[in-house]
Amino acid sequence: MNDNFVNEFFGIGIQNGKTPENLGVLWRSAQNLGASFIFTIGNRYAKQACDTHNAVKSMPYFHYETFDEFFINLPKGARLVGVELTNDAESLETFHHPRRCVYLLGAEDHGLSKQAIEKSHFLVKFKSKLSLNVSVAGSIVMYDRGIDKPRS
Repeated sequence: MNDNFVNEFFGIGIQNGKTPENLGVLWRSAQNLGASFIFTIGNRYAKQACDTHNAVKSMPYFHYETFDEFFINLPKGARLVGVELTNDAESLETFHHPRRCVYLLGAEDHGLSKQAIEKSHFLVKFKSKLSLNVSVAGSIVMYDRGIDKPRS
């Protein structure tokens, strides 16, 4: 394989999502902002009223019952980027998105599980006084990825 050619891709999903509406909005944003796939861990919603572009039929959708099942099925070479408001998280404004990665968000009321935080290769956060709606937070991360910044 030519080392100068590197496929870029990213997926985005939610761990223990709270509402199907949030998931539908995130999926619609994922489709618009270039995600390669979408996924859920834990809670599963078959139909999203807010997914007006029917992203679930337009891109691969994966569901995992547990974080362990999700983690062992990460695409080869992909880095896990947890989105969480912690002191250890890197600022999104200076973060260099990996060429191949999976973004994981938690529900607004509980965030990511301790296991997800510990297993993430990177943790990112952005300036916000309070926790944001998960679909808004995911959209901000994907938009930032699309900005012409160096990739790691």
